[in-house]
Amino acid sequence: MIRNLPTSAARIAHDISALAGITEPDRPYTRRAFTPTFLEGRQWLARRFKAAGLDVHIDPAGNLIGKRAGKTPGLGTIMVGSHSDTVPDGGRFDGIAGVAAALEVARTLAEHNIALDHDLEIIDFLAEEVSIFGVSCVGSRAISGTRPAEWLGRQSEGRTLAEAIGEVGGTARAELTRTDIVAFLELHIEQGLVLETENLDIGVVTAIAGITRIEIALEGRADHAGTTPMGARRDALTAAARVALAIERLATGLAGGQFHFAATVGEFSMVPNAANVVPSRVAMLIDARAERRDDMEDFLARLRTELSDIAAGTGVAIAEPRVISDNMPAPCDRDVLAALDAACAATGARHRRMASGAGHDTAWMSRITRAAMIFVPCAGGRSHAPEESAEPEDIALGAAVLLDAVLRLDKDLQEKP
Repeated sequence: MIRNLPTSAARIAHDISALAGITEPDRPYTRRAFTPTFLEGRQWLARRFKAAGLDVHIDPAGNLIGKRAGKTPGLGTIMVGSHSDTVPDGGRFDGIAGVAAALEVARTLAEHNIALDHDLEIIDFLAEEVSIFGVSCVGSRAISGTRPAEWLGRQSEGRTLAEAIGEVGGTARAELTRTDIVAFLELHIEQGLVLETENLDIGVVTAIAGITRIEIALEGRADHAGTTPMGARRDALTAAARVALAIERLATGLAGGQFHFAATVGEFSMVPNAANVVPSRVAMLIDARAERRDDMEDFLARLRTELSDIAAGTGVAIAEPRVISDNMPAPCDRDVLAALDAACAATGARHRRMASGAGHDTAWMSRITRAAMIFVPCAGGRSHAPEESAEPEDIALGAAVLLDAVLRLDKDLQEKP
């Protein structure tokens, strides 16, 4: 479908292509936070921000920000953006598409001489992906006041996280919470197949799923694999297989409802891991994601019952599941969602509401302000891989939706507390 959009697919394609070219040699597309390649990409982005007429600075958290002052000082800030760092051997669009789209919003406003009442900030968050320090969403957690103080002492390659934030231009202060941000918007590739399968342009994200990681340990008994009768074994591996299947069954049942749910056994270890010994111990790590907290609580309760039954049936001891980390779901703001729905209608974008199963900076920004995000399609749902791909025209349409939503919120939020 040919659309007459105010935003430019060609400019967006240029930005994404140029940033993708800044990568570790022979490792497309790798630009991890706190590396020299990341700093090179940041310098390029800063120049593009300045060329769009933005006042550019690095905030204390190490985020790159371009500001366009509004007509009414003190009214607050509408923020739009995402992140430019990648996973190792990752893609050109995860995060980068959101930064390029946000930059295009600023350029389009300047081209059409549109002055907002609110300040507008375009942001490239620091270290959304898991960094070399083993932690993620470093910049957005800092802005939202949710970055643990002990993180600053984490070490990698002979320096602390605090020192690395200083290297990118931040100050790593303990208290950074922003109180002036009245709304936050983020565009991102879907990293899934829903939009492509349903031939839709935009996903309006209703919530970012909470992520809970659970460790399960099973203790059986090591025996000779050739001489121990099958009925006399306490095989930790076969019991663990039953646990994995139970997790799949429980998650499939919860995923069949209206709200997003998924659970995966992503890590697995076995002792003694020898061909001629019955496995004596298995440890497994579950990654469970729920749009609604009630579903997560239901999953955990049912899992405990399943584990008890499996232990009784196999003679293998199964420890109480240990929650390693537990992040709450982040619902998006209804006023911002309404603005995005209206923006989709105004631009002619075919859209639907949907939840995000992946984590995003929006989840942390929602702690301090009205926040929501949109998805654009990506080819085959592929992400975190060199094959990750999205059409510039789809991103330009997403940028047009963001632009329309920003204009609506600039007016509507003056009437809301």
